[in-house]
Amino acid sequence: MWIVQPETSRPVSIESPCILVCSIDPKTNYCFGCGRTREEISAWIGMTPETRRAVMAELPARLETVERRPRRETRRARLQRERGAAG
Repeated sequence: MWIVQPETSRPVSIESPCILVCSIDPKTNYCFGCGRTREEISAWIGMTPETRRAVMAELPARLETVERRPRRETRRARLQRERGAAG
């Protein structure tokens, strides 16, 4: 993630655990992709580097508690399943 510092007008890199899988688990309220809460995601840019690192240290344990949603069934898989049930 990049932000621009007003005094230098140069982009600055911010550490982020985001992997662009942005969806919240309704049971744990953690993102399926990174493990952060909505509040942490929205406050991320304003957090100090120390606070971000503290949150990131918790993410592996959080992700262990997230229930993985099943992948959507593809059209091809559905047709194969239906053919198998008919035969």
